[in-house]
Amino acid sequence: MSSNDIFVTGTDTGVGKTVLSALLCAALGHVYWKPIQTGTREDSDRASVIRYAALPESQTVPEAYAFEEPVSPHLAAALAGSRIDLEAIVRPAVAGPLVIEGAGGVMVPINERALMLDLMRRLGAPVLLAARTSLGTINHTLLSIRALREAGLEVKGVVMIGESNRENRRAIEHYGRVPVTGHIPPLNVLNREALLAVWRTRFSL
Repeated sequence: MSSNDIFVTGTDTGVGKTVLSALLCAALGHVYWKPIQTGTREDSDRASVIRYAALPESQTVPEAYAFEEPVSPHLAAALAGSRIDLEAIVRPAVAGPLVIEGAGGVMVPINERALMLDLMRRLGAPVLLAARTSLGTINHTLLSIRALREAGLEVKGVVMIGESNRENRRAIEHYGRVPVTGHIPPLNVLNREALLAVWRTRFSL
């Protein structure tokens, strides 16, 4: 593990982890890696990050596991006649730090025993939590923070994604005892320039 690695997880699926990962790779120059990818029949998050952040493919690492079905990793593997072996997932030997994107949320199952939390613990990187700004985010975010801390993981901060909501932000910082280190608003254009503009004006990492 590099001391500058970042593990990006979310409060749930579709919250905006991939956009956040693309932003971090563009702004910090980190290498992108998603160890477990499901839903490759439609697209891959690695391809999306390359497109959003205009990254060279050499600034990304192929997945350790990739499955066609857009379902939870444990089920996607089973449907493919496979099983995800946590011990087989090893940090790639790249020169610089990584942005590591998880699949789904904190408690998503990887196999019959292991959860995404176990992969985070194995890789040991500080965690950045992507959360919605909308109704329900306080509960989802606080539960995720509690699970991460109980697992002994360092929570680097929360990034809120969506329309600005000051009260939800204040509640997460107060009750979660965690900084909201960034906000990604709805973007009409999703490209490297737009992501870097958000980084310059709305992040304090």
